[in-house]
Amino acid sequence: MAHPKSRGSKQRKHKRRTHFKITAPNVATCPVTGEKHLRHRAYNDAEGNLFYKGKMLIKAAEEL
Repeated sequence: MAHPKSRGSKQRKHKRRTHFKITAPNVATCPVTGEKHLRHRAYNDAEGNLFYKGKMLIKAAEEL
């Protein structure tokens, strides 16, 4: 395994890492329910139904 000949300074390390920035998540709004959710993820609405791409996948169980 390669080893550096001399130690890099803290300043050099911080300069190298300046471009590692966090980005905001891609949030979409469902056209059917109006819920905000992450793209390409299934999400629950207020009643507990599971939606994906605007279509209901699983209906919430009825409580007695």
